[in-house]
Amino acid sequence: MTKLEEVKEILHQKNASLVVAYKNGKIKEYYQNQIKDIKDILKEDKNALKEAVIADKVIGKVAGSILALAGVKEIYTDVISEYAIPVLEENYIKYEYKEKVKYIINQTKTGMCPMENKYKYEKDINVIYKEILNL
Repeated sequence: MTKLEEVKEILHQKNASLVVAYKNGKIKEYYQNQIKDIKDILKEDKNALKEAVIADKVIGKVAGSILALAGVKEIYTDVISEYAIPVLEENYIKYEYKEKVKYIINQTKTGMCPMENKYKYEKDINVIYKEILNL
């Protein structure tokens, strides 16, 4: 079983929101919504996700941008937005998904996620990274 298959299986078995296979071989699951877990991981250690393989419930442009700059190697997601795909491809990140959507929907399911909407046309993912992580 590949690392990607392993984190994908854990994501679904444990109903986690994020599962990370770290470069050192350790695998950990997380349960906060949106990108809170990713932010927490990177605030503790900005290099923590270098070469990591992750499975996440949802990847939009913001998460994709942050993960690209964090050095993630491979991603599985249940739902990916059309805005996230070019970011992953331009940064040579392998990815698999179950469902592709036009955009990530907000929590009330009434429209576009505010973060996806704010950054949908941002060309410089460094801007997204710095603003979201408050660096």
